[in-house]
Amino acid sequence: MKTKLTLQYLPISCFSVILGLSGLVFALQNCEEILQMNRNISSGLLYAVILLFFYLSGLYFMKILHHRSAVLEEINHPVLLNFFPAFTINLVLISTALLEINPTISKVLWSTGTSLHFLLTLTILSVWTRRTNIKLSHFNPSWFIPVVGNIIIPIAGARHFSLEFIWFFFSIGIFFWFALFTIFLYRIFFHAPLSEQITPTLFILIAPPAVGSVSYTVLNGGIDNFTRLLYFFALFMLILLLTQIDLFLKLKFFMSWWAYTFPLAAVTLATAMMYKQSGHVFYKILFFPLLGFLVLVIILLVYLTLRALFNSSSS
Repeated sequence: MKTKLTLQYLPISCFSVILGLSGLVFALQNCEEILQMNRNISSGLLYAVILLFFYLSGLYFMKILHHRSAVLEEINHPVLLNFFPAFTINLVLISTALLEINPTISKVLWSTGTSLHFLLTLTILSVWTRRTNIKLSHFNPSWFIPVVGNIIIPIAGARHFSLEFIWFFFSIGIFFWFALFTIFLYRIFFHAPLSEQITPTLFILIAPPAVGSVSYTVLNGGIDNFTRLLYFFALFMLILLLTQIDLFLKLKFFMSWWAYTFPLAAVTLATAMMYKQSGHVFYKILFFPLLGFLVLVIILLVYLTLRALFNSSSS
């Protein structure tokens, strides 16, 4: 009975933990490549992330079986609905991390994750179009996850399928990023500020241009001015948010703090990509502080999450 009660409150947003840890795997892989090290650290973390992903997936599947009403509440929630594609994005991210280790498993996971993510994209867009209970006040950066998640697909997809096919997903993600970012600016400038629990999702604003610069480079076969436009806008968004550090330090800890991690990993990965493509030392100098900051943030969040779980189980 205790297990069922615990599962009832397992949030779909728990998969954002895997997003952040997967991002750290990519950052470490690039660090090892730049320093010409063996991939022992990143590989060890990758296998741990895969185990955690399947563990959380198993728990959430049990929640679906035993607490369908709680799952339906999340599906009908105008904000929580947008976290369901985090599951499929995780499949794509894990497949990308496995690209050099096991291309066959990578392709299977990528195909599964991409197919499911596309279906979720269509489903959630239909919900946005047809539901009448959605208000502008519900809008926050987590809404980027369902459609902008398509930008991630080309990174590994370019190795698995024809580029003509992969451009399809990039176009979905990049154009919806333009549209949703405009809506977000209107919402944040002229309406009430985000709630304390949702405020950490502001960091999600970094991810689309950062990941977009990486995906576009893969599709384009190298960097050009559009790559630089995407990358430097992501870098600007990071700087802008860091100037608001006092706002984030005042926040009470929620699971939404994990929204800090994947965007930080994305801009770190994009910086490594810019260095490898251009050879400019500026990017190499910038990469290591970004990586260090990402590691510190994830260590802090692991500690806070475990502490919250321990306090919850004790009470």
